Amino acid sequence: MKKLVQLEELAMWVASAYVLYRLQADWWWYLLLLLGPDISMIGYAAGNKTGGIIYNLFHHKAIAVAVMIGGWILGNTTVLCIGLVLFGHSSMDRLFGYGLKLREGFKFTHLGEIGKK
Repeated sequence: MKKLVQLEELAMWVASAYVLYRLQADWWWYLLLLLGPDISMIGYAAGNKTGGIIYNLFHHKAIAVAVMIGGWILGNTTVLCIGLVLFGHSSMDRLFGYGLKLREGFKFTHLGEIGKK
């Protein structure tokens, strides 16, 4: 089952990049897709609880979808691309085993503990 879920996440990541391509997004949007939302890790400087909340805001797919819909309704390609980056990055993270963070600390996620097999 884990491989099937990873395949799903890969498909969503690729779909996000494809939509960026179809929107004729500049090259730097793809760099943001890979790295951008991870800036939210800075929140961990304020502690595990605050760090987790900030990290999860940047990595929650429902928030990403809301941003995409907002961009689409407003006809704002930049906002749509931001939503695509958030969504695609979250899919990429889940593909590699990084999930939404729990209060205990960065390595504790809704997918299990990072690095523990």
